[in-house]
This record gives sequence, structure tokens and C-alpha cells, in this order.
Amino acid sequence: MSVSALVRPLPEHLSADLLAAYLTGSFYFSSGRGTLLADGVHARVRPGHGTRAAAAAEALDAAVAAGLSDPVVVGAVGFRPDDEAGLVVPALVRRAGPPAETRVHDPLPGTGWHLARRPGPDGYTDAVRRALKLIDSGELSKVVLARCLELTAGAPVRVPSLLTRLVHTDPGAHAFAVDVTAPGDRAPRTLVGASPELLVSRRGAVVIANPLAGSAPRSGDAAEDRERIARLRASAKDLGEHAHTARQVAEVLGRHCVDLDVPARPEVIGTPTMWHLSTRITGRLRDPADPASSALGLAEALHPTPAVGGVPTAGALAAIAALEPEDRGYYAGMVGWTGADGDGEWAVTIRSAEVCDRTVRLFAGAGIVAGSDPAAELAETSAKFRTLLRALGLADVA
Repeated sequence: MSVSALVRPLPEHLSADLLAAYLTGSFYFSSGRGTLLADGVHARVRPGHGTRAAAAAEALDAAVAAGLSDPVVVGAVGFRPDDEAGLVVPALVRRAGPPAETRVHDPLPGTGWHLARRPGPDGYTDAVRRALKLIDSGELSKVVLARCLELTAGAPVRVPSLLTRLVHTDPGAHAFAVDVTAPGDRAPRTLVGASPELLVSRRGAVVIANPLAGSAPRSGDAAEDRERIARLRASAKDLGEHAHTARQVAEVLGRHCVDLDVPARPEVIGTPTMWHLSTRITGRLRDPADPASSALGLAEALHPTPAVGGVPTAGALAAIAALEPEDRGYYAGMVGWTGADGDGEWAVTIRSAEVCDRTVRLFAGAGIVAGSDPAAELAETSAKFRTLLRALGLADVA
């Protein structure tokens, strides 16, 4: 095989053009790695009794045999591992480079908003106290508790405007929009967001995961932010919370890799609204041809990480079901793509919302560990809501 055959061709489109071409029902995904826009359905991925990764590999092999150009599997998976997933091989895929930084001049996605909090602030802090009792009793080491805001606009929400504002505000995020319409929905339902957290990416034999856990709100004042970063780096509570996640991610990837690089201490990364403890874990795959080592296979093995669930996993999932009044749906699930060669990229669906007609449901969560303060965890969720609320023109609602 010639060297040229091993090199993926340069993108034929501009990232701004693909963003402008997005329509509700398309699949959009962008990050620092590039931009992907997919339309139509060539085939649906139906796992049956096997893994999603194995079903995706079969669907991609069939697409290659059918002569489909650049076949990929795209879509989203809900929070619970056994949730339904909307995974398809699209009929048309267009690629471009990463989004460029742009000033936000895009129209608001909606107006005339009505807000419902589920639960209210007191209900959330009470749930945190109940979680702390489970932690004190030794049943859990960590659990992530989320709360929901349901917003209703005066007219149908314009999803392309919301996506564009999210991309323009933070072009380095993992921005996405994917159709997750379910039976009984009165209108198309779209999962849209701008996640700071890479679940896993793969290029050839090289895999990268970048778990985030341990957070502080961004203040906007340079001196205050320097102090917040220093406190975050020194916080025993946040470092302990982060260690749960980094350790489990490294353990899972270690089953598939011949070597793994795990930094001894996390760094701090920033988004327009938050500071996060971050560990960038890299490895080299033992068997890149194994469907379990595809980007989707690795994402399945990792999900849900302690960054969105807890430790131990089963106990945390049970506590979440008991303590959260709203089903998370696709919040804290995963979204992304995998190609026929196994390469791909999957992000954790945080800083996200489900949009259906005039309704927007968004969630934000905080990791509860020994020493957590209920009021501080409530404030953390309020800060995390700001990514979507700013894009909706509702920065002060949380």
C-alpha cells in the first residue's frame, strides 16, 4: 500500500460553512480535532444481544461493501449503560477543520421564557445531605447528583441558532447536535451542547482520554481566578474526587493498551464559565483491529465514569435513581462518531440540553464526596448551567 493511501485527505469544506449548513435533524460534532456534519440514514445500528461497538463494526463493514464513501457511525447514548441509543450510519458525511474563534452576533434561540426547577434549591441540598449519609455509612465513596431546569419559550426554539452560539462562544469545546427523537415526541427532539470533557478519542493505535472532576466557577476577574485555580489545585476534597475518576479511566484503558501514560497530578483547564481539574491520559492499543478497541468500543467500556456517576458504579447509579426526581435522559451520556477504521471521538454529554419544540431541558451535576458542602454543590451546579443559559440569553437564571 502506498504512503498516500494511508493519509486521510484534507477537509474539503470550511468549518463555518458546515456549521451554517446544520439543520435540525442533522448530526453535528466539532472539537479541536475537526468538524463533522452528517445527514440522512444509510443504516441504523441495532446491537441486539452484543455490544454497540460490535454492531457498529458490522454496520460499517456492510457500508464499505455497499460502496458508501467515508462511512461512520454517529449518535448519542443515554446516561444509563442500558439506555436506548440513537446510532446510525449516515448517508452523507462532510468534514472540515476545527471551528475558529468568532464573536457572538447570532440571534437568540428563543424568547418569552418560563422556568421550572426540578428539584428546587432546597430539594437539591436535601438530596446532597442524604447522599452524604450514604457516604458516611460506607455504602458509597462518591456520587454525582444533578438537578434539572426546564425552560419553555413563547415559540419553538431555534436549534441551529443555539448550536451556533455555543460553538462561537467556545470553539475548543466538543460541540454537538444530534437527533434523539423518541416515539411519542410531539416534535423533533435534539440533544445539543458544548462539552468540555473528552471521554475518549482514537487515531490509529493512539488513544486519549481526558477526565474532568473537581471544579470551581470562573469569576471573570484575573486576580480572583488565579486564587481560585490555586485553591482548586490544593483542595484535598477536589483532588480526591478527581482521583476516583482518573484511576478508573486508567484502569479501563489499561486493559486495551500496551502502554499508558497517566500524569501524577491533574492540571487545571478553563471554559468560559468553569475551572476543572483535568488529567490527559494517553495510551497505545494492543490490538487496534479488535472492535472492542474502536473509539466506540472504548467509550462503551468507560461509560459512565465516576465523573458523572460515582464509586462504586452500581451503588452510585442506584443512589442517583433514588435521589434525583428527573430522569437524566441523554445528560451525562456520550456523543460522537466512529469510522470504519476504528478511529473516532466521543465526548461526555455535559453542558447539554434536550430541545423539543418550545421546551428545553438542561441538567447540571456536582460530585458529592466526604466533606462536600450542600450549599457549595448547589452553587457549582448553578455555575455549570451558565454555558447553556448564556447561549439562550438567560445568563442570570440559575
